[in-house]
Amino acid sequence: MQSSLEIKNCELYRQNQQLLSLNEQVKGGEILTVMGPSGSGKSSLLNWLTGTLPSGFSANGEVWLNGENINNLPAHLRHIGVLYQDALLFSHLSVSGNIAFAMPKGNKKQRLEKIEHALEQVGLKGMANRHPDNLSGGQQARVALLRMLLSEPKAILLDEPFSKLDTQLRVDTRELVFSQIREHKLPAIMVTHDHSDAEAANGKLITLNLAK
Repeated sequence: MQSSLEIKNCELYRQNQQLLSLNEQVKGGEILTVMGPSGSGKSSLLNWLTGTLPSGFSANGEVWLNGENINNLPAHLRHIGVLYQDALLFSHLSVSGNIAFAMPKGNKKQRLEKIEHALEQVGLKGMANRHPDNLSGGQQARVALLRMLLSEPKAILLDEPFSKLDTQLRVDTRELVFSQIREHKLPAIMVTHDHSDAEAANGKLITLNLAK
């Protein structure tokens, strides 16, 4: 069965004010881009999808992932990976420790081999034991990407993940992230302010407006 993330009859409210209303299906390998001004409900939509909608917000509707309604599942059982604008790496763990933290439990040797192979794939060969604070912004972004991918998510949310990178680094990191989404055939939703992100995603674009 092809993987898909489906938003059915979503209506999102802040207090009693409706921010957005959505019906969308994203298939594996596709990237749906959501743009709009601050306060239009972009990040709240991602919070709703992961089951972490803050107080003061409410929503109707259903989230379906690969044919299963995940609305009532707690966040950690939804299998939705999120990439933020900050890498959010743990400074008390090495690069490999950061990646292993999110991986399903299993044979330690096999997990380390998997991490080494993944690091090599994104140009970070030999950096498993490095301290994350000693990495450049672009390297940290790649470690955050691997941590998310090796947690074996069934869908991916991108919350302005390239906004803090300078232009060339942004292009390279974005290309890497999008190629991984397509290679793993994961449905993805990206929130961004940047039109070049939307163009590079090469998928459907939704623009939200501020609620009147």
